[in-house]
Amino acid sequence: MQAIINFLRGSVLFTVTGAFPERFLNLCAQARVGFWDLEWLDPHTLRLRVSRRDARRVEALAEKVLCEARARRHLGAPYFLAGFRKRYALLLGLALSLTAVCVLSRFVLTIEVSGNERVSTAAILTELSRQGVRVGAYGPGLDVRRISQESLLQLDGLSWMAINLHGTRAEVLVREKLPEPEVRDESTPANVVARADGVILDLEVLDGQAAFREGEAVLRGEVVIRGTVDLKEPEYAAVDAGQRLVHARGSVWARTYRTLSAALPLEARVKQYTGEGVTQWSLLILGRTVNFFGKGGVFTGGYDKIVETYPLTLPGGRVMPLALRRTEYRAYETRPAALNAAAARNMLEERLLARLDALVGEDGAVLNTVFTVREEDGMLVVTLRAECREQIGREVPFEGTVGELIPGTSNSGAE
Repeated sequence: MQAIINFLRGSVLFTVTGAFPERFLNLCAQARVGFWDLEWLDPHTLRLRVSRRDARRVEALAEKVLCEARARRHLGAPYFLAGFRKRYALLLGLALSLTAVCVLSRFVLTIEVSGNERVSTAAILTELSRQGVRVGAYGPGLDVRRISQESLLQLDGLSWMAINLHGTRAEVLVREKLPEPEVRDESTPANVVARADGVILDLEVLDGQAAFREGEAVLRGEVVIRGTVDLKEPEYAAVDAGQRLVHARGSVWARTYRTLSAALPLEARVKQYTGEGVTQWSLLILGRTVNFFGKGGVFTGGYDKIVETYPLTLPGGRVMPLALRRTEYRAYETRPAALNAAAARNMLEERLLARLDALVGEDGAVLNTVFTVREEDGMLVVTLRAECREQIGREVPFEGTVGELIPGTSNSGAE
């Protein structure tokens, strides 16, 4: 606290030299001249600081005891401001800087969003901007509680939001809704059908009645587990007890054989830059763009647009709403060029394997793969034949109600 007071009132650093500098100190004490930071440089020289108010008396007191006092440095706010006395431009700049700090500190310059995973930050910032929370908004004029509630009504994936203003930084904290548990429709009957051709390796029936056995082949679309269960008739009964509708459930693991193909032209058109180009600069301030260029030229052919943004980043990684943007347009023409057959084949094989993994699923497995390559009508055709182990059962509902009985037919007959 004392250091702040000394800075505001100003101080002068003196060096006092003489035969008996201690007499100077006694004289200062008698004249009520306060001093601090006393340091003896040698037996006949000392250094001390006095306030700006008492600086003029120091030299006169030193002469009384046959000492010499020299002012070495002038410290504090009064001397700092005195340097602007005849420099009106600097004084105006200082005043404008202080005003800008006081005024801009009440505006939102950065917005930080945390706590979201499924709901994108862009979607949250877009809704907040619609509600008035954007870069350049006047912080004290924002009703953050109302804005949070309105934003929650528009963003379905959020359950809670809080907006905290910390000077020029707006902190947005969100919590996402918990995913709703999957609810199985147990009231509608369904069959488990095969979604691919294959040989059944393992058939597990949780509900329903199996239509195939392990080791049998099944075609795509055939019912593997029926949603109609035969009711067991009493012993020596002469009538059919009928069937009951259920929602069939189970897993059907089968050995499948997949054939996938992909093609790519052996000749493609590639870019060749002509050397013609235009570079344009613009300044981004508080979400607005200030362009430093007029109307640019129009390219007759194709062109690439390359945009590079250089934001102002403060120490600590905080990005400010001020950036310099460089936009480059490079004209090009296209010309035919032959593709590298080996590279094209590798790319097609990778894409086919990715498609196969998506078909088999995370739980399935690819047991064996064979690639064949041929050229046909200027196209490179790659075919993948694979042996897989996968779960091919899928539930297909049909009309009716679970538990409904379908009456059977009589076995006795009337004569």
